[in-house]
Amino acid sequence: MHTIIMAEFILYCLFMLVIGYLYSKKDINHSDFLLGGKKLPGWALAFSERATGESAWLLLGYTGFVFATGLSGIWVAIGISLGIIFSWLFLAKKFMKEANEYKVLTLPGYLAKRFGAHGKIILWISTILILSFMMFYFGAQIAGAGKTLFTVFRIDPVMGMIVSTIIVVILSYVGGFISVVWTDMVQSLIMLATLVVLPIVALFHIYSGDLSISQALQAAEPGIDSWTGGVTGFALGLLLFNNFAWFFGFLGGQPQLSVRFMALKNDKEAKTASIMAIVWTLLAYSGAFLIGITAITLYQGHHFADVETVLPYMTLDLLPPWIAGILLSGILAAIVSTADSQLLVVTSSISEDIIRNALGMKLTEKQLVKISRIVVIIAGIAGLIIALTSESLVYLVVSWAWAGVGCTLSPSIILAFIWKRYSGIGVIATIIAGFISTIVWISSPLEAIISSRFTTFFIAMLAGIIFSLLFPDKEEMQEIRCETAT
Repeated sequence: MHTIIMAEFILYCLFMLVIGYLYSKKDINHSDFLLGGKKLPGWALAFSERATGESAWLLLGYTGFVFATGLSGIWVAIGISLGIIFSWLFLAKKFMKEANEYKVLTLPGYLAKRFGAHGKIILWISTILILSFMMFYFGAQIAGAGKTLFTVFRIDPVMGMIVSTIIVVILSYVGGFISVVWTDMVQSLIMLATLVVLPIVALFHIYSGDLSISQALQAAEPGIDSWTGGVTGFALGLLLFNNFAWFFGFLGGQPQLSVRFMALKNDKEAKTASIMAIVWTLLAYSGAFLIGITAITLYQGHHFADVETVLPYMTLDLLPPWIAGILLSGILAAIVSTADSQLLVVTSSISEDIIRNALGMKLTEKQLVKISRIVVIIAGIAGLIIALTSESLVYLVVSWAWAGVGCTLSPSIILAFIWKRYSGIGVIATIIAGFISTIVWISSPLEAIISSRFTTFFIAMLAGIIFSLLFPDKEEMQEIRCETAT
């Protein structure tokens, strides 16, 4: 690996640690540690939310997916982009206002306060849900970091996992949510630069080399040049539906994303953040799609042992080392920005939802921050152990995470926001049904037919509606909530 690229990678790691340190020097309370104390600008939260929402899956996974599937890969980008746009336009302000009204720091905390009579049960089952999926999801990010650092920088995978864990734990430990948001903001810009600059350079090489994208697509494997993947009828419906199903995981149920909405200060900041997040999404997914398509054109006949190495291969092939080093750091940026947010979600579930609220322990702000930092260290070590010892399990559970967390909690949030008859028992039924249906569905052959991202969402929502009708909240609880809202 070129010395310049390695030097830039090391400088990037040090730069992230310095930013984390600078935003950790002042004393912070528990609200600051978990939610930033409502002090962060909307544009920074928007960049942080996008960096958190897009792990290395966007830079490596999706670009490789488009390279392998061709034009039909666009439907994944459309489903995800519409989900992101919907969440920022219709859910962000609602999350901000509900967080202010109920004075909560976490998504489970909101549901528990909103349905007070069943609050403790909701806290326990939602925490079990989040920990069950998020710890393995976090471990997968660490394992992915090890693989990426080996592929790009030839760093031993185990050493890469350890280094990545240290960076993530330090960033989360020193300043909590505040330092994570500011480092995410920088990392988000690096990710966006990678996804915008690389396809432009690729298109220039295609033009100067007198190559044809359409001819390259036609010469590739069958279906590559088709927006429908070369299938028709029922198979076409399944392809479009399953790719679009990513939409359902963005409807408020991803706690590492929703907490950014809750941290917004006011409507003005929310509007600014929405614009920034939507523009980032459109640029990033357009760029990622173009990277896959241009790679098909530039590398006709080239065999990639792993299609997910297309982006780093193209970066090293088309760009000078000093630029390549900066852009390749965007891959690690994507991993770190997702991992540190997942670590804080695990931390908040234990320190805020369980220790402070479910168990009702009376602790000072300093004690709560101390406990949160201890949890950060323990969870970080646990995630590293998972990454080192259960790699195959990690990547299996990653496919569960989007459905198991996002598509389970999204129906709870949507129903809580729009349906007055939604009850505490309904929330419990929603979470349990989503949890069980995800595990059953994705472990069966049915997953290959219809994605659990769709089935989990609607099974969980249906359970919530049915049980809310069968077991409505008592009249007095409804009146208390109305008075609180007033």
